[in-house]
Amino acid sequence: MAATSAVPTAPLPTSGAGGLRSRRPRSERAFRSPADVIVFVVLCLGAITMLLPLAWMLSTSLKTQENVFILPPQWIPDPVEWGNYLRIWEAGPLLSGIVNSSIVSLTVITVGTVTSCYAAYGFSKLRIPGKNAIFLALLAGIMIPFPALMIPTFMLFSQIGWVDTLLPLIVPGLFGNLMMVFFLRQYLMSVPDSLIEAAVIDGATHPQIFARIVLPLIRPAIAAQVILWFMGTWNDYLGPIIYLNSENVHTLQLVIANFNATYAVQTDYPLIMAASIVALLPVLVVFLLFQRQIIESIALTGNKG
Repeated sequence: MAATSAVPTAPLPTSGAGGLRSRRPRSERAFRSPADVIVFVVLCLGAITMLLPLAWMLSTSLKTQENVFILPPQWIPDPVEWGNYLRIWEAGPLLSGIVNSSIVSLTVITVGTVTSCYAAYGFSKLRIPGKNAIFLALLAGIMIPFPALMIPTFMLFSQIGWVDTLLPLIVPGLFGNLMMVFFLRQYLMSVPDSLIEAAVIDGATHPQIFARIVLPLIRPAIAAQVILWFMGTWNDYLGPIIYLNSENVHTLQLVIANFNATYAVQTDYPLIMAASIVALLPVLVVFLLFQRQIIESIALTGNKG
């Protein structure tokens, strides 16, 4: 008859000096020194200062014209005028502006992100003669101010018949974003070359290597750059005002600008602020949904050596 051996059980760690630390509530672990309290207070004051204009814009969008400039300022509208958000759709081509801005932003971001990622991969991992010189030349192009390029680019697009269409806003972005290429290239420089070489030895092609190995590693960085690029494209005003003339191709920012020129004279600031809130919502929603990706990409970039 086989003897049964008792299985020793390890004693549960205690909360003493030799055991696990007892978990305190988060409220007790939040501040460890007076400096933490000071930093927290300063950050709260900064956040409130940055949110005040947004809160005032939202409050003004719900006021009547008579209550906009009353003293003392009225932060909570009384009465609340929800009809301002109905009037903006009749005051101008707001819907067509949203559609045009969506076409430009989504097309540029979708195609431009792919080309930027492959360009960054090529500049960081492929053995291309003179790639560093080409990359430095591209970076030098960023230093050229846009006002110096406005007239030549306008003449070019005018000669090929693209003025007063969305093409001047879409086509250049399809070839990528130089800042995104630079950011992703620096991010990819920390990926070991031996990892890429091992995949090449195993018979993988560079598109396969990028899709299966590189893309999962740089996904947070791509997400952060896409968000920032979307915000810049959606809020672009200078490009549309140069190339677009007809009302049916105006982007949302031009529609808002026309609201400002038309209704500011009538002091109809609630209408302008309501339209501005509608223009802000897509950017705000995208940022709130993906803000973790921005923080994660910055944190990972700082930890890579």
